[in-house]
Amino acid sequence: MDQTADRISRAIASEISATPKQVTAAVELLDGGATVPFVARYRKEVTGGLDDTQLRTLSERLDYLRELEARRASILASIEGQGKLTPELARAVAGAGTKAALEDIYLPYKPKRRTRAMIARENGLEPLLRAIQESRGADPEALAAAYVTEAVPGTREALNGARDIIVEELSENAALLGRLRDFMRAEADISAAVLPGKEAEGAKFSDYFDHREKWKDIPSHRALAILRAAAEEVVTLSIAPDPETGAERAAGMIAAEIGIRGDAPGDRWLRKAASWTWKVKLGLSMYMDLLGELRSRAHDEAIQVFARNLKDLLLAAPAGPKAVLGLDPGIRTGVKAAVVDATGKLLDTATIYPFQPKNDLRGAQTAILDLISRHGVQLVAIGNGTASRETERLVADTLRILPERLAKPGKVVVSEAGASVYSASELAAKEFPQLDVSLRGAVSIARRLQDPLAELVKIEPKAIGVGQYQHDVDQRRLAKTLEAVVEDAVNAVGVDLNTASAPLLSHVAGLSPRLAEAIVAHRDLNGAFRSRRALLKVPGLGPKAFEQCAGFLRIQDGTEPLDASSVHPEAYGVARRIVAACGRDLRAIMGDPAALKGLRAQDFVDADFGLPTVRDILAELEKPGRDPRPSFRTATFADGVEEIRDLKPGMRLEGTVTNVAAFGAFVDIGVHQDGLVHVSQLADRFVKDPHEVVKAGQIVQVTVTEVDVARKRIGLSMKKDGGASAKEERKARGPGGPRGAGPRGGGPKGGSAGPKGKPQDGTGAFGAALLDAMKRKR
Repeated sequence: MDQTADRISRAIASEISATPKQVTAAVELLDGGATVPFVARYRKEVTGGLDDTQLRTLSERLDYLRELEARRASILASIEGQGKLTPELARAVAGAGTKAALEDIYLPYKPKRRTRAMIARENGLEPLLRAIQESRGADPEALAAAYVTEAVPGTREALNGARDIIVEELSENAALLGRLRDFMRAEADISAAVLPGKEAEGAKFSDYFDHREKWKDIPSHRALAILRAAAEEVVTLSIAPDPETGAERAAGMIAAEIGIRGDAPGDRWLRKAASWTWKVKLGLSMYMDLLGELRSRAHDEAIQVFARNLKDLLLAAPAGPKAVLGLDPGIRTGVKAAVVDATGKLLDTATIYPFQPKNDLRGAQTAILDLISRHGVQLVAIGNGTASRETERLVADTLRILPERLAKPGKVVVSEAGASVYSASELAAKEFPQLDVSLRGAVSIARRLQDPLAELVKIEPKAIGVGQYQHDVDQRRLAKTLEAVVEDAVNAVGVDLNTASAPLLSHVAGLSPRLAEAIVAHRDLNGAFRSRRALLKVPGLGPKAFEQCAGFLRIQDGTEPLDASSVHPEAYGVARRIVAACGRDLRAIMGDPAALKGLRAQDFVDADFGLPTVRDILAELEKPGRDPRPSFRTATFADGVEEIRDLKPGMRLEGTVTNVAAFGAFVDIGVHQDGLVHVSQLADRFVKDPHEVVKAGQIVQVTVTEVDVARKRIGLSMKKDGGASAKEERKARGPGGPRGAGPRGGGPKGGSAGPKGKPQDGTGAFGAALLDAMKRKR
C-alpha cells in the first residue's frame, strides 16, 4: 500500500472506530465494484464485521480524503513549479488535515489577479514597510518621504501602499488564519435583525427580528430558519465576536503576529494596520468562513434528520398481501377510489361525491359497499389529506350497514405524502396509461398500506416530505444520502423476485435501473423465476451483478429451498453441511429452531467461510426470509375529535408520528393538522435527540397541552403527567421567560426567546419560522 492510501486508511479508521486493516479491506471491495449492502452482509470476515453505517461513513470520507490528497499533490506541484518549495513548506502541506487548512497554506503561492499589494510592490514600496517594521522609533511619515515618486505622489499614498502589502501578507498567513478561525468559532455570535419595513411581510420569521446567540451553540433548525430569513431578505445576518470587545481582541491577535512591542511611532502605525486588516479584510473573510461552516453543519444535521425519518417510513410495518380499497379524499372533486388485490394488481376504480357540492352520500355508500363485496376487500386505506376525517367517518358509517354475510374490513388512515408526485410521474403513466391521474393516487395509497417500502421506492425520496428545510440544503448531498437510505432499507428487507416492480428491483445491490427493467421483461416473457441461478439468463446480467444481488432476492416455492432465504448462493455448500449434520430434509429444518439445537457454529467454519457467515446461516435457517419490519398496527383516532376546534387541553389521544425534527416530533391525531411534541415533552427524562424516543410511523399516546385555533398550532406531550410539570414550570417562571432568555438571551440548552420573554423554542411553545416551515397543511 502506498503512503497516501495508508494515511487515508488510518484517518478513516479513527473516525469509524475500526482498524486500518479493516478499512483497507473494505476500500478494496468497494473499489472492486462491491456495494455497501453486499459488503456489510456477505463479507463480514473480510472487513472484520463493519456494518452498513460504518461502511457508508467510510465511503463518504474516502471520497473526501481522496479529493484532499489529490489537491495536496496539485498544490505541491504548483509551488514546486514556482521554485518556492522548501522542506518546511512541504511538511506544512503534508500535515494539513482539511481542505481549508490546505488552502490557507497555499494562499501566498496561489496564482491571482493583480492586487493592490502587487501594484505597491511594483512601485517600490515594500522596502518602506520593512523600514517601518525594523525602525519602530522612526516616524513613518518621515520614512515615507523617501518613496515619493511619479507613481507615488505623496507620503499618504506611500504609507497606504505599504499598508496594502502588510494586509495581503497577514491575509495569507496560514497560522494566523487558523488562530483567528478558532477564536471566531469559540467567541462569535450569530445575530439577525429585521430589515425596516419587512415586519409584516416576514411575520413568520418574527422570532429572529432581534436575535443573538453563540455561533457554536445554535441548533441546525434555528440556523436554517435564520438562513432562510436572510435569503428572503427579511433579516440581516451577522457572525461576529462581541461588538464591544471582539474586534479589539481580533486586532490584538493580528498585532501580536506582527510583533508590536510598544508605543513607538512605528508600533502605532502597525497597530492601526492590524486593526485595518481585521476591519476591511479578515473580519469579512472569517464571516464568510463561519457562514459556510454553519451552512454545512446545518445541512448535515438536516440531511441526517431526513435520512432517519425516511428509513423509519420505509421500514414501517406492512399490512401484507390483502385486498385493499384505497381512498384519496377530496371535497369538490370527489373521493377517488381504487381496489387492488393481494398482489397489488389494480382491480377496479370509482369516483364518489359524498361531500359538497353534490352531497351524494347514498350513492357514495352504495359504491363503497359494492367495491367491498365484489372484490373481497379486507382493508380500507384512507389518505390523510384534505377531507380525511370526513372520509373516515363516511367509511365507518358505511361499514355499519355492511351485510353480516360479508367480513368487515378494517379502516386505516395512511400518509399520502408523495402520492400526487407519483400520480403525475412518468412511471405512473407507464404503469397505468389509461388511468386518470387523480385515480393513480388512490392506487398508491392502497398499495403503500400493503407494503410501504415497495410503493414508496417509486417516489423520489425528497417528495415524501419527512425532512426539515429539505429544499434549502445541498440537493446533491441530500439525494445521495437518501438514495443510500433507500438502498439499505430495500436490501435489509429483501425482495420477492417474482412480484417486485422494476423500481423496487433497481434498489437491490448490484442492479441498475436498466438491469431491473431487463429482469421484469424476462419475467413477463418467460414466466416466474424458478431459481436464483435463472437470473444469469437475463440479458446483461453477468456474474458480478449476480454476486451482488442474489442474496437479497427471494423466490418462494422454487426448485431450491434456500432461494427463499438470505443465504447467499455462494454459501449453499455450508448450509447443506449444516443440514446434513441434522440428519433431516432441508425443507423440514428451515423454520424449526429445535432442529438446529446442539449445533456449534465453529464446527462448520472452513477456509472460505468464517464464524460470522456460519452464524448468519444458522439464524436464517431458524427463521428463513425473516422480515426486520415490525408487526402491522394502526392508530385509532378518537370519535368526535375531527377538527382542531374539537381539541381541549388535557385530552389523551392516540396518534401516528409523521415527522421527527431536531426539536421534537410531529404527530397526526386526526384533526388535519399535526401537533408538536417538543423534545422536552417526549419523555420523563432528558432527551437530547428525539430519534432516541420516536420514529416516523410510530403509534404514540399523547396529551394535548396547548391549542391555538387561529394559528393552527397544537402542543402535545408524551410525558406521564401529560405535560403538567412543564406548565407548572412556566407558571412559576412567570413572564420573564427562561433564565437568560430575552431578545438576546440564550434560554436553557440554547433555546431562544422573544422580546417579551415568551419562549420561542421552549417547552410547549412554537417558533413561527420553524413551524411554518415544517408543518404539513391539510
